[in-house]
Amino acid sequence: MVRVIEVGHIVAGPTAGLILADLGHEVIKIENPDGGDIARKLEGSSKGAFPTFNRNKKSVAIDLKKPEGREVFNDIVKTSDILIDNLSNGAMDSLGLGFDNLRRLRHNLIYVSIHGYGPGPLQNRKSLDFPIEVHSGMAFMNGLKGRPLRVGASVVDIASALFGVVGALDALSKRKESDKAKKIEIGLFETAMFLVGQHIVTEEMLGKELDPINESGFAWGIYDFFDTKDGKKIFIAVTTDNQWKKFCLSFNIGFCDEKIYEHNDGRYLNRNTLIPRIAENIKQLNSSNVIEILERNNIVFSILKKPWDLLQDDQSKGKFVTVDYTGEMLRVPSTPVNETGYTGTVPNLGEDTDTVLRSLGYTQEKIDRLRKTRTLL
Repeated sequence: MVRVIEVGHIVAGPTAGLILADLGHEVIKIENPDGGDIARKLEGSSKGAFPTFNRNKKSVAIDLKKPEGREVFNDIVKTSDILIDNLSNGAMDSLGLGFDNLRRLRHNLIYVSIHGYGPGPLQNRKSLDFPIEVHSGMAFMNGLKGRPLRVGASVVDIASALFGVVGALDALSKRKESDKAKKIEIGLFETAMFLVGQHIVTEEMLGKELDPINESGFAWGIYDFFDTKDGKKIFIAVTTDNQWKKFCLSFNIGFCDEKIYEHNDGRYLNRNTLIPRIAENIKQLNSSNVIEILERNNIVFSILKKPWDLLQDDQSKGKFVTVDYTGEMLRVPSTPVNETGYTGTVPNLGEDTDTVLRSLGYTQEKIDRLRKTRTLL
């Protein structure tokens, strides 16, 4: 089993740790004894962050600002394979726990560093998911003219974690050849830059700036929401000319033969007239009728839902993990690589400190002595 140390908080680092935990590896989450991961205390729309990203890890509470705490941390590093760090850039170095020092303790350590910016002029600038969306242009493309908007999930943090895990697993697979330590640096900015890459290239090819996606549409003439008679909103995507013919005839749309709509480029250029005309037809039908027609013709669609509706969704019902978080049983979406249907736990702050340190040879007397100095929780 691979041992992973996670020195992370909120989303990016914990997500990387979660994925590795779900792949069956031991993940030791290092937390400050004074409150632990910031996400433990988040409220409002972020209240669910900690139980979502921290199941099935071991929590070890160490004060890394104390020399004794750093000694304990170093002892854990000596037995570990991967370290994940998403504190502020330079924070671990300032404690003497950066890559250059730790690889002297563990010669083949894989060090995954996830920060706001990768190597470059801004590498020391602190950042978060939304500011990175703003800097990268993602908020511009996701919003409306004059109104940039955040994506409705921490996609930059999570994607950065995924790239970090890919890099770590790649390094792990090659470690037998090189048997050397490796540092993998992932920037939220560089991740977001990759995610918006197609828009950068499209601007280069067209030679003009693009409008936000929600203003201009996305390549296809019919790629939009429609209201149904029973008050549902349904998104329909007609992406080929053959689908258009089936769609048009199935919904008894009276202008199927009009030349301007025959091909997708014509439908796209005439969306301002096409979409309202289709909307009139869709509005006459209940959602069940619309769904039946679209499924029969194998046309892409989705009924608009809220995230919590997925608790009762037929497709997602069996894809939750039940976790115990401070005595409350919660259903948490599984990572796609993980088995579903099991019951996991979210660790209380420092609950595994004694167990992990005893596995390193620490006596209970030494652990108690460190606890008295408030080095450990």
